[in-house]
Amino acid sequence: MKDVYENPLITRYSSREMAHVFSDDMKFKTWRRLWIALAEAEHEMGLPISREQIDELKAHAEDINYDVAEKREREVRHDVMSHVYAYGVQCPSAKGIIHLGATSCYVGDNTDIIVMDQAIDLIEIKLVNVIARLKEFALEYKDMPTLGFTHYQPAQLTTVGKRATLWMQDLIMDYEQLRYVKSQVKLRGVKGTTGTQASFLTLFEGDAKKVKELERKVAGKLGYNEVFAVTGQTYPRKFDSIVVDLLSSIAQSAYKFANDLRLLQNLKEVEEPFEKKQIGSSAMAYKRNPMRSERICSLARYIISLASSPAITASTQWFERTLDDSANKRLVIPQAFMALDAVLNIYLNVSSGMVVYPKVIAKRIGEELPFMATETILMDAVKRGGDRQELHEKIREYSMQAGARVKEEGLNNNLIDLIKGDKAFRMGPEEIDALMDPKNFIGLADVQVSDFIAEVADPVLDLYEGKLSLHGNVSV
Repeated sequence: MKDVYENPLITRYSSREMAHVFSDDMKFKTWRRLWIALAEAEHEMGLPISREQIDELKAHAEDINYDVAEKREREVRHDVMSHVYAYGVQCPSAKGIIHLGATSCYVGDNTDIIVMDQAIDLIEIKLVNVIARLKEFALEYKDMPTLGFTHYQPAQLTTVGKRATLWMQDLIMDYEQLRYVKSQVKLRGVKGTTGTQASFLTLFEGDAKKVKELERKVAGKLGYNEVFAVTGQTYPRKFDSIVVDLLSSIAQSAYKFANDLRLLQNLKEVEEPFEKKQIGSSAMAYKRNPMRSERICSLARYIISLASSPAITASTQWFERTLDDSANKRLVIPQAFMALDAVLNIYLNVSSGMVVYPKVIAKRIGEELPFMATETILMDAVKRGGDRQELHEKIREYSMQAGARVKEEGLNNNLIDLIKGDKAFRMGPEEIDALMDPKNFIGLADVQVSDFIAEVADPVLDLYEGKLSLHGNVSV
């Protein structure tokens, strides 16, 4: 529809698979799975629920009669009871036992956890694929010298590949956090209206062991071994905050990468992919704007801003629950996941096709290396019998001359030529040129790349053998 607002996360950015995870179909079919699991467990525990009733529920687990549920909700203003009613219309013999002993959060909260769990799985695969793409890039350029920057001012040399390991390390830290969050996923369980399980205790005539066994059975039927030990009516909203903090953390890492690439593209050293018919600017036809990296930053900023909302929700819940979480959760959590899914799609696309310009990189090194090489030249000249203080003063004077030449006259840096012409340094031009190889100034950068990949990245990537072929796509 073109006459009403449509969420661009769905129409423009997020993958279909992530949008499906947060779809009505996923939500309400999971509700029905939960009702079936509860009925089965109660049947197995001896409550008066027949196998025929359970079979009837299973027969209609997938064909949700949305029209009936939506009409009912307009009348009763309660989404869960509307779907209980609609399910009962399809399952007349079972309608009396649907939702037996449960509160709305039995289906609502358990579904929210299951959906987030599946969404984290999608994020995990894309995250490790980005790490894999950066690994390939880092290995290819591990020993290519490039000018390092601190404060965005020229500093010592590093390598193009070493810089990529910094991006990878952020993502590895995010991965470790993700795995921790996954290890903490628990269902809300079968807890009743205020978390005391009073309704189920009544159903089982005061037998607490049966209540606990019921909860264990239900969780197992849904594929989970753990439930929150205690809850109010809802699972702890703290968990939502933890999950969105994880998404924010990954977004921060992607933002850092994309910002760095935008700066490198301005320097014309490294560029994001640019397609043959892509238009960089409506006015300036020559431009190659870093559109994909800018989109990463734009969406990542949105995710980071969303992290405050679950934190506020978690901190302002009243006693066993209050409903001011509901509308907020419906917006924040799906959109945070879909936005991060989009960020990782673009990150995959960009990291799979970055273009490096070695000659531009070498030119910039040539402009700055003379200043960086002076300490090496000084040390070598002193070892040959030169006076350290005298030579230091000469280098200072020549540096001022060369700096003025570069900044005031726009000419090339002639510092090394000045040093070559001074016999006080006791070195021939060829000897000085030999010292000026940029690879003499990268320290252990290339070794660090190899070590980082072997010791840090590969142990992670090895866990995902056969799942590392993603390269991402940008739909518009």
